[in-house]
Amino acid sequence: VSLYSGRVYSLLTRFLGQHPSREDFVQEVFLRVVRARDRYEPNARFTTWLYRIVFNLSVNETQRASGRYQLSLDQPTGDEGQGRIEIEDMRDPDPTAAMQSGDVIHAVRRAIAALPENQRMAVVLAKFDDMPYVEIAKVLDSSEKAIKSLVHRARETLRAELAPFLEEDLL
Repeated sequence: VSLYSGRVYSLLTRFLGQHPSREDFVQEVFLRVVRARDRYEPNARFTTWLYRIVFNLSVNETQRASGRYQLSLDQPTGDEGQGRIEIEDMRDPDPTAAMQSGDVIHAVRRAIAALPENQRMAVVLAKFDDMPYVEIAKVLDSSEKAIKSLVHRARETLRAELAPFLEEDLL
């Protein structure tokens, strides 16, 4: 568990964003691993199987929450209800101001989160986890050609979305 929990947490963060239940989902992933251990094929890579479980859980949660999680503005937060909720302005910032404030990473995360689910999953596995397309195809239950297409479309969308931040072709 300790060997893979960091990877699972990282994937869940990339798939679901800053979801408040990510740590619970990490535990749920490993519970599903234990429950489904008799279905694991020893000749297959364990990480492919594990990532498939993470993917399925992410898809289920995304569908359950309709793509977003709920935050009650009526409920107090913090210690004994004295905290305040800071709500970030999610409008597109001026690119120059974003660069100066170090907000480029935030813009990249927002752009990735805005991708269609299948593109987001494919690009996260390909570019952040350096997973080969063949393995991604197994995780996402798709063909290698379809994965290449998803990653290409995701890169094009990200390139267009992040154009104000890019001085050179980084994607």
